[in-house]
Amino acid sequence: MTDARIDPRTPVVIGVGQHLQRTDQGAAPLEPLELMDLALQAAAADAGAPGLLGHVDVVAVVPVISWGYRDPGRLLAERHGATATTWYPSMGGNTPQMLVNRLAAAIAAGEADLGVVVGGEAYRTRMATKRAGGRPEWTVQSEDVRADWDEDGSFSFGHPAELAVGVAMPTQAYPLFETALWHDSGRSLEEHLRVVGGMWSAFSRVAAANPFAWRREELSAEELTTPTPDNRTVGFPYTKRMVANPDVDMAAGLVVCSAERARALGVPTDRWVFVHAGTDGVDRVLSERRDLVSSPAIGIAGNLALELAGVGVDEVAHVDLYSCFPSAVQLACRELRIDPDRQLTVYGGLPFAGGPWNNPVSHALAAMVDVLRADPGSTGLVTANGGNVDKHAFGVYSTTPPASGFRHARPQAEIDAVPGRTVLDEHRGTAVIEGWTVMHERDGSPHRAHATCTTAEGQRTWAVSHDPDVMALLETTDVGGRTVRVDGVELLVDD
Repeated sequence: MTDARIDPRTPVVIGVGQHLQRTDQGAAPLEPLELMDLALQAAAADAGAPGLLGHVDVVAVVPVISWGYRDPGRLLAERHGATATTWYPSMGGNTPQMLVNRLAAAIAAGEADLGVVVGGEAYRTRMATKRAGGRPEWTVQSEDVRADWDEDGSFSFGHPAELAVGVAMPTQAYPLFETALWHDSGRSLEEHLRVVGGMWSAFSRVAAANPFAWRREELSAEELTTPTPDNRTVGFPYTKRMVANPDVDMAAGLVVCSAERARALGVPTDRWVFVHAGTDGVDRVLSERRDLVSSPAIGIAGNLALELAGVGVDEVAHVDLYSCFPSAVQLACRELRIDPDRQLTVYGGLPFAGGPWNNPVSHALAAMVDVLRADPGSTGLVTANGGNVDKHAFGVYSTTPPASGFRHARPQAEIDAVPGRTVLDEHRGTAVIEGWTVMHERDGSPHRAHATCTTAEGQRTWAVSHDPDVMALLETTDVGGRTVRVDGVELLVDD
């Protein structure tokens, strides 16, 4: 890398840090603020400039689920004596990459010079304390405290028609995409689970080799997809080992600055990883999507990120696809034309390396920086996903400086132009099943089926059943494309 050809305003990642507080192995519990501070200190040390935290001008914090901070960035800045602008957006797994995009754009425009992006969760400790009947004695900020920027839009819990039938959690929504993808593949159930399980096994293999993974154990496709007492079905066809694991205490952070500031700090250029391009976009909510086997936001914004970086997907040596559930990875592979047989993660994925709510991508970014440093000149792509495949962010990185500087776009108008569907609160008549699942109790017993269906007029309607025969059918048969009857919201399947 030749310094002379680098624009001084080019954004570059100079330090990354991760911290696991192994409370599952006897470590003392810490609040998220402490975890984030430890990750930032590790990132500053990684850059070779431990004192830089006192000079940051932006502290961007990924939203914390396990504690209700009002402006954690302010608390972190004050710890190090920094006078900084604080960012604290609304919920979403897209936020780490979105914040990097925003910070890189501010640096390129001369509006910031040295910033950090950090997130941390102590959800394992939080829930253990709750089960014991207590409440953590963690930092509390007054209700009138607010970050300098928190305007990324409100968090959507879903369409009213979804909520009316009890579809409010990702574990209830992502299986719908999975069964729709299964139907679209033309595979038998056994074949589909073998393919998906093999893909997931490859994620666990990466986590097993990652020293910052919460769970370091390679699992076979059969171990992942077969229901057992220790691997209960959550929502057909997903078992516990196939879904994100938020039961962790972990944090990760990045230091991003201008190339000019990196030189002034004395950071060796072999530590630099440039942010080449970033994009953001939002899909329609689940009920209003045109189908369950595509994502216009991934297709449009994701491919645009590659275009802005001047690389084709086959030129990208390293990828990390957001991996809360297998369906999310499959959708990304389809939209970005990524071979699903290649390595799809650098950190190990949410079920294995850890899924700390909104912050897994911070860990993916930290891992990607290390991978790119070890493979100079190569390119990496990181994808991020929030909600039910709703909110998306993409970033392209390399140790080689971008020829045209950092480039950012939010192609929301193009995404919104893709037609969706109108939604019925209730329907009486025939409809065709698109996606379906059966939710299970903690003891493994099935307790409710729900399905998305389309009417002859192209509207979407929801249907629910507690009938054991219907639930058994949905767990053994590809019912995609099957005509059924819906009475209000009750699913009726004829023999």
